Amino acid sequence: MYCSKCGSVEDKVIDSRLSKDGRSIRRRRECLKCENRFTTYEEVERSELRVAKRDGRSEAFNKEKLLAGMIKACEKRPVGVEVLEGISDEIQQSLQMEFRREVPSSVIGAKVMQSLHDLDEVAYVRYASVYRHFQDIGEFIHEIQKLGKQSKKNGPQQELFK
Repeated sequence: MYCSKCGSVEDKVIDSRLSKDGRSIRRRRECLKCENRFTTYEEVERSELRVAKRDGRSEAFNKEKLLAGMIKACEKRPVGVEVLEGISDEIQQSLQMEFRREVPSSVIGAKVMQSLHDLDEVAYVRYASVYRHFQDIGEFIHEIQKLGKQSKKNGPQQELFK
């Protein structure tokens, strides 16, 4: 590892520990030439996940793009960015577990809509309107009526008592 101060490749590891999220190892190093201390992170190299778009194109999965769409849907809503970052991490993990190389964009959209539905119904309708290409107010009304029929409070446990 190159020293950030002098550029030497001779160093020693002083301390190693698991990062907070458990997905990388944080190492404190000391340059043997200039004694500068610096931190490096080591993580598992994954094969790049690609997204198969509706029009047949394929592009690299971009977690920032996923997060930006959710942030836009939750604009002026009582939803913190930290919560959305956690959701985007969960979605990315589940996609990497389910798919080897390429995931259809429809699967990503469905996962985002389900997460937003559970989190904030207004954000869900906003996201759905863009994702499903709503053309008129009737489609908004139909989606809102569907929301009214399926309360997000009714989980699997509630159905046992009907």
